[in-house]
Amino acid sequence: MGPRSGPSPSRDRSPAKLYRGDDELDNRCASAEHDRMAPAAGMPVVDADGHVYESAAEIYDFLPAPYAGRATVLGFPLWPTPDGFQRGAIHARLGLHRSFDVDARAWLDFLDAAGIGATVLYPTAGLATGMIRDPDWAVALCRAYNDWLAARFLAASPRLGGVALLPLQDPSSAAEELRRAATTLGMVGGVLPAVGLSRALGDAAFDPVYEEAQRLDVPVAVHGGPSQGLALERLRHFGQVHALAHPFAQMMQLTSVLMSGVLDRFPRLRIAFLEAGVGWVPYLLERMDRAFHVRRFPEYVGGVQGEPSTYVRGGRVYFTPEPGESGLAAAVTAIGPGALLFASDFPHEVNLERCREELGHLARRDDVGPDVRRALLGENARRFYRLRADDVARAA
Repeated sequence: MGPRSGPSPSRDRSPAKLYRGDDELDNRCASAEHDRMAPAAGMPVVDADGHVYESAAEIYDFLPAPYAGRATVLGFPLWPTPDGFQRGAIHARLGLHRSFDVDARAWLDFLDAAGIGATVLYPTAGLATGMIRDPDWAVALCRAYNDWLAARFLAASPRLGGVALLPLQDPSSAAEELRRAATTLGMVGGVLPAVGLSRALGDAAFDPVYEEAQRLDVPVAVHGGPSQGLALERLRHFGQVHALAHPFAQMMQLTSVLMSGVLDRFPRLRIAFLEAGVGWVPYLLERMDRAFHVRRFPEYVGGVQGEPSTYVRGGRVYFTPEPGESGLAAAVTAIGPGALLFASDFPHEVNLERCREELGHLARRDDVGPDVRRALLGENARRFYRLRADDVARAA
């Protein structure tokens, strides 16, 4: 995760210049835009997980009553801090990005230069929504964010899709907001927080959200980011915390969703667990299957009706592997190629150069076949989000 966007020191928004601090790398990246084809040429690539940096000043204009026009809300961050690490300071020391000023035009330029047809946008500061303790504020802020995302990004191009931020502190309001976002704002799903809520996502309290997602035929996606509450406070270094925060949170939520019977209660629901890789999935499924058979009784296992692994192989549960993961082929064998989504994560830890390298690496991997690569790079995302073919425009 990174902080909300602030004033930009530069208005040059070309993908090469905005997301690197090193001039030599900037120049090499800019040259690559003109001198070589996209590494995944021939494959209609869909980015299943990109990000926006929220502008507090802009979102303020979309807040409903009683917060509309009340400048006091800008006296503090709109969202809680994820865990005490100042991501902007880390990026500054490492020289990863020149600015977090990423608008719709910058995103479309990035898609063109990377050879990606379309993206689905997720929040950054909003990934801490689960940590909001005031349900009324969560409802208002999610609505304002969704209106802002639709106005600033989705309206710019059908190649920019979006998922709705949902206030799960109030599940009924979250279901209403998902319905509004999907039917009025044109969003393709909803995002669920992996961290912060007082109950895990398999709890029946969240059934109104799952019921509405199933009725609307839109997916939900679990996304981490904050590390608070994961017992990682004992680790002093951000790299150590970051390495564990996403998989720890997703392991907990996947176990809760599968073993609590969410996919039994909602047999047409589609759900993804994002930005944690996929190498851990076969290991965890084996442990859940063993628990299912050894413990046997619902009071020990939860409400799941069959082996948890069968739900993942059934085509309704999705994950985002890292392009260089050594366990990718093993995951394909364990859960099938239809469960995998390509995610750029741009503009967090990824810039144009790195994204092109990762796409090229995926396209050249010889441990998975061409059918798997096509599914991973685009076909699965179109099915998961129900994207229209004409919206997944090929980059020129």
